[in-house]
Amino acid sequence: MAASPRRTSAVVNIGGVKVGGSNPIVVQSMTNTDTADSAATVNQIIELAGAGSELVRVTVNTEEAAQAVPRIVDTLRDFGVNVPIIGDFHYNGHILLKKYPGCARALAKYRINPGNVNIGRKQDDNFRIMIEAAIEYDRPVRIGVNWGSLDSVLLTRMMDENSHSPDPLDAMEVTMRAIVESAIRSAENAEHYGLAHDKIILSAKCSSVQDLVHVYEMLATRCDYPLHLGLTEAGLGSKGIVATTAAMSLLLQQGIGDTIRASLTPLPNGDRTEEVIVCQQILQALNLRSFTPQVAACPGCGRTTSTFFQDMADQIQTYLREQMPVWRESYPGVEEMRVAVMGCVVNGPGESKHANIGISLPGTFEKPVAPVYIDGKLSTTLRGDHIVAEFREILDNYVARRYGATESVAEPAFVA
Repeated sequence: MAASPRRTSAVVNIGGVKVGGSNPIVVQSMTNTDTADSAATVNQIIELAGAGSELVRVTVNTEEAAQAVPRIVDTLRDFGVNVPIIGDFHYNGHILLKKYPGCARALAKYRINPGNVNIGRKQDDNFRIMIEAAIEYDRPVRIGVNWGSLDSVLLTRMMDENSHSPDPLDAMEVTMRAIVESAIRSAENAEHYGLAHDKIILSAKCSSVQDLVHVYEMLATRCDYPLHLGLTEAGLGSKGIVATTAAMSLLLQQGIGDTIRASLTPLPNGDRTEEVIVCQQILQALNLRSFTPQVAACPGCGRTTSTFFQDMADQIQTYLREQMPVWRESYPGVEEMRVAVMGCVVNGPGESKHANIGISLPGTFEKPVAPVYIDGKLSTTLRGDHIVAEFREILDNYVARRYGATESVAEPAFVA
């Protein structure tokens, strides 16, 4: 079963990355360093870009952060890292963008939260000034509504109108509708001030999976702006990964979403690149994009009391991801390769035959041999203490032969 056709949307260019329309769904991430600490921020952006983040957002919350942005972008370019950098503004963005034109020029996009500027009041000068900066420097804007910082004036007005309705909705439904209304009205105001239609991206984030799906389903019917998806706070560990996967999969399957981010809470000193990998895996699992060869591995049971197949699956998966920066340039299409590392004879041979290349390791009480299958056919049988190294060599040869321009060493002949 394929996902529904992508929702029709305008196309927005963010520093050379095209978002919306028929363009691939884009993976975003955000630093959690102090942006004023240029070295730490540059290092983390390099890590995120290296993991595959195609857009990286940084907090611009102080004068020191705004002053650091041009230095950060210049340093990244010196290192050959050209990922577009997005500025995240709250409360004082109108001041920083006006006072520090170098920051405004260095950023590829501005993110504005309408709940944290004075839009909706009698004077919305703060919002207008930010939009005028986007127009002056020819930058797109993401208008990002969060339910934790929703425009209180709009929400109060909609709640009051609802209370006088003959058939009032519950408070949560009014809140969901206010989130959508805030995004739409803010975009209309931005266009009123002169920002082009194809310079606007919208997001409308909640922390609850079902609420998020409901909001985006409503938003998708109200506009043709590209939509950025993500739970506003997904949470820690498996909870955050599962919630993010559930929410985004339900929307992406409907063709809703043009950029995505997994807003995972990292452990102290945790690896920030995890949020990039989660997004990639969601898109790859839905067959919407391919980023790295996928490894199928059985969960293990009483037939696989040895942990060898688990260790091997982990080693091979890590190896594939480490090789991708080189393979991506030399072997087009390798990201779609399927690899199987199985633990016993029950599903091992069959799963290996379904993969491009697979190995079926011996389970408990099985003969200590490991047949290797290539493109559905038995190629060789490995045994002994060097199975991982030998399989990796076969894997390298297969990649060079299948995805490279020239033939490599032939595969080993079958050994009984």
